[in-house]
Amino acid sequence: MSFRPLIAICGTTGVGKSKLAIELALYLQNAASSQHGYHGARIINADAMQVYAGMDVITNKVPLNEQEGVEHLLMGFKKPGEQYVVGQWVNDAIRLIDETHQRNQLPIVVGGTSYWMQHLIFPNRLVQSPKTVEESSSTTSTSAPPISEKLSNSLSLLSPPLLELFTNLPDDLPSASTDPDAAFTLHSLLSKLDPEVAQRWHWKDTRKVLRSLNIIKESGRLSSEIISEQSNEVTMPRYKTLCFWLYANRDVLGPRLDERVDEMLERGLLAEVEDLNKIATTPPGTKGQQQQSSSSNDYTLGIYQSIGYREFNEYLRNPSRSSKEYEDAVESMKISTRQYAKRQISWIRNKLLPLIYASNNESKSKGGTNLVDAYLLDATELSNAWVTGVQQKGIDIMNAFLEQRDLPDPLSVSDTARIMLSVVEKPTDPTMVLNARRKIICPLCTTNKDRPMMIEEGKEWSAHQKTRLHRRMLRRSERDSSPNSRGGQECSQIQEPQLSDDPKS
Repeated sequence: MSFRPLIAICGTTGVGKSKLAIELALYLQNAASSQHGYHGARIINADAMQVYAGMDVITNKVPLNEQEGVEHLLMGFKKPGEQYVVGQWVNDAIRLIDETHQRNQLPIVVGGTSYWMQHLIFPNRLVQSPKTVEESSSTTSTSAPPISEKLSNSLSLLSPPLLELFTNLPDDLPSASTDPDAAFTLHSLLSKLDPEVAQRWHWKDTRKVLRSLNIIKESGRLSSEIISEQSNEVTMPRYKTLCFWLYANRDVLGPRLDERVDEMLERGLLAEVEDLNKIATTPPGTKGQQQQSSSSNDYTLGIYQSIGYREFNEYLRNPSRSSKEYEDAVESMKISTRQYAKRQISWIRNKLLPLIYASNNESKSKGGTNLVDAYLLDATELSNAWVTGVQQKGIDIMNAFLEQRDLPDPLSVSDTARIMLSVVEKPTDPTMVLNARRKIICPLCTTNKDRPMMIEEGKEWSAHQKTRLHRRMLRRSERDSSPNSRGGQECSQIQEPQLSDDPKS
């Protein structure tokens, strides 16, 4: 592949990703001369919340005076509540990366949404609708896509009500909490059309269910068909990529994140939540804002998903709120932030790194070299330790990368790098990934067939079997069953989603 360099900086919230990106960009900008020919850099935001305008505190954007004059792209350009999905971001980022290369500058993609970054680095692994691509490239198409044979067969088996629903999919997401019938019916439709994909989503996850249905409708194909084709292709990265993973030990990161929440509150987080509520309840056509009912807000669109809004929205809407409720909201936000950081680490180790390693192994099997070089930089300690352990190491590795010199062994950078970069091999085949996290129904704990209790198989299923509710329902089933009945044994042995004429998954 041609040398089209890209630097990607990922990691948890609160570890200094933007700080490193700016330091690398300033180094390139101020370097007197270089062998690689890149002068300056542009930073491309890969944080799903920072794409929204305003709300700088709640999304923790880098203040303008701290950006040091470095250009930041794809930041603060969407309205709160406006949907902006990964496929749109990937297409926008590709356009800006190409533009940056043409300027002989280095694109630095930075953010905590590693899911976005992964799909930018590795093409042909994202199931998206043609409409998403058209919106990002500003093109339009009026012709309906041809319908695949599998989809045609699935459509022919739909009942009239479900066929009508597929023909007229809703524009607005039904809330599983306020309109569970509509939410479950959507999932039932997906289960009839594409059960392999439906078993991946909980029926309450209406955003993902509706998106899957829109992909089917707009592409004329089942998502599982697309995924099956992707499994037959070897995925190679779009760019020669240097990936920096900024990491801080949990015992240090936790208190740091707690302090960060306190600082955000001091900087006006509550005022931003109130502003979001005003935007959410603004009637259509008023001051150009988009209406979104706060009473039915399920935090599935735009910035309303952000940590901070969820925790303080109800508190601020309560006119008789107490100091105790405020303290509970603060603690809830701190817990959510720490949990989010844990999920970010899990994604990098279980999704991104295995895909990087698989791609590199494929390249080496054909006589090539690593196409994505991943380094962990230990950001546990700040001040002087940051300069030597993060900033200078990052600059040295970047220079060697751009000059196409031999790079150091990533495991030799630090003891933490050796531990965290050594991961168990994970499946990267799209079909295997699709089938790895299926939702299954517990028939014992499901008291309403139209509100099934769905649990992810594996660890979550094992944990569910130990819950007080499940054990109580199991005992009840054993009492009610005859001696020859298999009773609760059937529940403990479930391995497949339960699908019938009245879909439950």
